[in-house]
Amino acid sequence: MLIEKAAIVGKGALGLLYADCIERSLGEEAVCFIMDEGRIARHAGETITINGTERTFRSMTPAEAGRADLVLFAVKSPALDEAMELAAPLVRDDTIVVSVLNGVTSEERLAARFGWERIVPCVAQGMDAMRFGPTVTYSRAGNLHIGQFPQTDPDALEAVRMFFERAGIGNVVEADIRHRMWAKFMGNVGLNQVCAAYGVNYAALLESERVQTEGGTGPETEPWRTYIAAMREVVAVGRAEGVDVGEGDLADMVGVLRSLDPQNTPSMGQDVINHAPTEVDEFSGVMMRLGKKHGLPVPTNEWLNARIKAIEAEYLKD
Repeated sequence: MLIEKAAIVGKGALGLLYADCIERSLGEEAVCFIMDEGRIARHAGETITINGTERTFRSMTPAEAGRADLVLFAVKSPALDEAMELAAPLVRDDTIVVSVLNGVTSEERLAARFGWERIVPCVAQGMDAMRFGPTVTYSRAGNLHIGQFPQTDPDALEAVRMFFERAGIGNVVEADIRHRMWAKFMGNVGLNQVCAAYGVNYAALLESERVQTEGGTGPETEPWRTYIAAMREVVAVGRAEGVDVGEGDLADMVGVLRSLDPQNTPSMGQDVINHAPTEVDEFSGVMMRLGKKHGLPVPTNEWLNARIKAIEAEYLKD
């Protein structure tokens, strides 16, 4: 099983980051963005600047693309149903499907549409890519962590690993991909939501930790306390779901935060800056649903959900 043609659905920071890697390593015929005719018209002639270099990428309708060996979904969670409908004509018997969406539900949604055997579970971690308008910047490309569920075809996993290697995309094959997904989910529940709720970047969040460490008790420490509390709620809910996440994973997520460009902000922070809908229900919304399922309180995530939805309501009402 050899992947030669990849189709990406979603032209945000991550989609562009991976398209850039694939095209530079394997040529422009190896990758294209899949869009409907309206989006193609709106993006006609678009030039994207990635870390200061101008780049253009092919955009095609499903009919023009015909088929793909790999379909990579890089949209926001609320757009996944529409993206699956758009990409469905590309998925043939031997097509592999990979999601780089945040959260812990996209693989289930994709499998319900396309079948578990073709799904290679994936977690995007360690990158700090940001997109504002036609400009993408990043200091760390991170890795795509991949693995297999019981239903995943092992040959599909190996094909994806080999493709990422050839394309110059950093990757890690995980023995327990579900654990990795929940560890990253913990990081997203904390980092994405807190940066969006408080309007802070990584530097400001880390500064609130330093004040707390030095014995400060003022309101400037609140973002850090909320960040840690939100992640600790994920530990409790994850364990109730049968995933062995713990304080070690929480420490690892804090370590990832320390490694990122301090002047950057995560995707949900970018959404607030861009006045775009957020993925709040993929984070605290899922936490609230699972907390109720297991009878576990998740007050920090309830507050974050309400706070971020109030922020969204203010800028989306226009």
